[in-house]
Amino acid sequence: MPEKSHRPLLPLWGAVLAAAAGGFAYDLGFPGASIWPLAFVGIALALISLIGRSAWGAALVGLVFGLSFYLLQVSWTSLYLGPVPWLALSILESLFVAGGGVLIALAYRWLPRVSDSPWIRLVALPLLVAGLWCVREAAVGTMPYGGFPWARAALSQSESPFAQVVSWAGSTGLSFVMVAIVAGIIEWVRVAGWRRPVSVLPVAALLAVSMLVPAWQTTPAGELRVASVQGNGPSGYFDEREPGDVLAAQLAATEPILDEEGIDVLLWPEGGSDIDPTRSDSVAGIFDRLGEELDAPIVLNTVTVRDDEYFNTSMLWRAGEGAVALYDKRHPVPFGEYIPDRDFWYALAPDLIGLVQRGYTPGTNAPVFDLGDAVTGLAICFDVIYDDVIWEGARDGAQLYMLQTNNADFRGTDENQQQLAIARLRAIETGRSVVNISTVGTSQVIDPSGRTIDSLPAYEQGAMVTDVELRDGLTPSVVLGSSVPIVIVIGSLAALIAAGIIARRRSRDRGGDDDDAIRTDAP
Repeated sequence: MPEKSHRPLLPLWGAVLAAAAGGFAYDLGFPGASIWPLAFVGIALALISLIGRSAWGAALVGLVFGLSFYLLQVSWTSLYLGPVPWLALSILESLFVAGGGVLIALAYRWLPRVSDSPWIRLVALPLLVAGLWCVREAAVGTMPYGGFPWARAALSQSESPFAQVVSWAGSTGLSFVMVAIVAGIIEWVRVAGWRRPVSVLPVAALLAVSMLVPAWQTTPAGELRVASVQGNGPSGYFDEREPGDVLAAQLAATEPILDEEGIDVLLWPEGGSDIDPTRSDSVAGIFDRLGEELDAPIVLNTVTVRDDEYFNTSMLWRAGEGAVALYDKRHPVPFGEYIPDRDFWYALAPDLIGLVQRGYTPGTNAPVFDLGDAVTGLAICFDVIYDDVIWEGARDGAQLYMLQTNNADFRGTDENQQQLAIARLRAIETGRSVVNISTVGTSQVIDPSGRTIDSLPAYEQGAMVTDVELRDGLTPSVVLGSSVPIVIVIGSLAALIAAGIIARRRSRDRGGDDDDAIRTDAP
């Protein structure tokens, strides 16, 4: 078995085609097409194309898989700025996929040589492959400039039976489970496991547990009546507008709910006020009057300037008191909200870099507001894809989440649905209701089970008044926090290194030369 286990399942040309098809299928599993089983098909094709490959061959098929996936997945980045940002992001992320492909190919080559036991193939190998897939996701999510953890495998499962896993082990844990299941099935077929029915138990058990495990149940703590407003104003980067136009659109959308009884808080989206009320007495007066009419605090968002630094800021506004609490966006988007290493990148693309004239400073304040009747967690737009912001909010006492975003620059693309899927997974992961409000939609209220209980259609002005369930208590995912990805990443890399050392020693003892197989791709 060990001698056959590292042979390619496909010739290199076939592996390239399989990788390209896999990236396409993988994308169809994500929001947009949202055919979640196809995410597993994409993973399977990616792994099959890597088995038996040399390092260079694995890098090639990994790159092809990455390009096939990312060119589709983040095509919305080209909507207004053209192909350069889209291609640059897709190629960068695909290089990470290529590197991850090399690690997985080495796992397929080395681990079966550690022992002749079939359980190495059926248990240890799938777990190692899954861990190395997560190593690549972790790298993408942290490098460069804070990373871009947008397209983790878990995102494809927000409406599947596997979604509940995130309440136990987070998105990294769900990605690990998905890949382990696929890799386990592949190995079971490769070793002709049907000849020994007991050999299917490991992957069958993982599949059953991950599909049937219920989400961790947090404790109900009452309700909060939340009014959330989608103004559908001219809030895109290139929209024609005058100062105050976005504010006027939000006020117009808020008007119909001013007579509603018992509203506990009014929520506006990211950029809902295009004039900072802390620097404009007239706009401050508008929010004072609005708060008085509703007899409720307002959670709004605007651009603030403090000590010559710009911040993307959410503020808790109370009539007569003004902004009583601030949260500044923790993760401004590189090349969108600030330009890292501006001089270097300006020399390469002056027209594109010149569009971003000001840079937002990352915030350091806690992502929670005490509303009086409840504590809400916060995330501004792409903040929602970063685990640390969400976990910190729950640990600081958040009983629900208010996610403010501006999708106007991505009208008509899958970006909005992808971000909504992340919000849905965050609800399940934390056991909290989520109010996801956008300038242009789609806006939704999601309960702790991930079910949508209220919504507004995209590109229409409107408002929701929703009784939102509050929850206390922490899920295992929040309690474990970063320990899950840390253990998976460090454990997988350590296991791969150990497997390589043992495999080389066994190869030398048998008189073989494993290095040749690594340097050249088998036919």
